[in-house]
Amino acid sequence: MSLDEFFCIGVPVTLGSHRFEPEEIKAFARKYDPQVFHTDEEAAKSSVFGGLCASGWHTAATWMKYNLETRMETEGTRWTGPGALPEFGPSPGFKNLKWLKPVYAGEIVTFTRTALAHRPLGARPGWRLLTLRSEAFDSTGDKVIEFESAVLVKVG
Repeated sequence: MSLDEFFCIGVPVTLGSHRFEPEEIKAFARKYDPQVFHTDEEAAKSSVFGGLCASGWHTAATWMKYNLETRMETEGTRWTGPGALPEFGPSPGFKNLKWLKPVYAGEIVTFTRTALAHRPLGARPGWRLLTLRSEAFDSTGDKVIEFESAVLVKVG
């Protein structure tokens, strides 16, 4: 098995779906993004969004949760290549984050990732940089968030 096959290069992977409940939205927002359209259902009705909606940071954090759960469920079960099982490390960051559509209370969002490419890291022998397209879609199929992310992977 090649690393391309293990990483599923070019293949969209569904990570899972999540219903954004009002109390969860408000709890996250009170702690991390206390704007009225995230914390107060009545005030949100007269906001630019017209109703309570999740913070974009909440949708991004939920993507990460599902990403890690999916990776941990499948990590080690498919690797048949030479050497040790590749080990996922930290992320050096992301770019081009876009919140494309509000996620309103009660909405179910489906999270995906697509591995795009990987390359060796010259400064860290035995490590590769895996780049991903990260997305989420609401129940109508509209994209609500997208960003490019990366993760370091130890191979050997």
